[in-house]
Amino acid sequence: MFWDVVDVQAEAGLCLRLKFADGLCGRVRLRSEDLVEALAPLRDPEYFARVFVDHGAVAWPGDIDLAPDAMYREVRASLAAVQSPAERRS
Repeated sequence: MFWDVVDVQAEAGLCLRLKFADGLCGRVRLRSEDLVEALAPLRDPEYFARVFVDHGAVAWPGDIDLAPDAMYREVRASLAAVQSPAERRS
């Protein structure tokens, strides 16, 4: 799928730099208050840095993964918000 993640890099502040199968690139920042239960280990910066791509999804050891489609929509929306009206028409 076009929203499959092909590269991911962990950054400070619970931020992920992503590249998707269709070439779209951008950042997604996770919210600490959303990292509860099974996602709680992601609050540890050392653990968070162990991120990798698993079959198009963002993943960490221990069977933690995040669906790429929601992150794709977030990146696309954030890029659209910073484009000028002329850029959006092209």
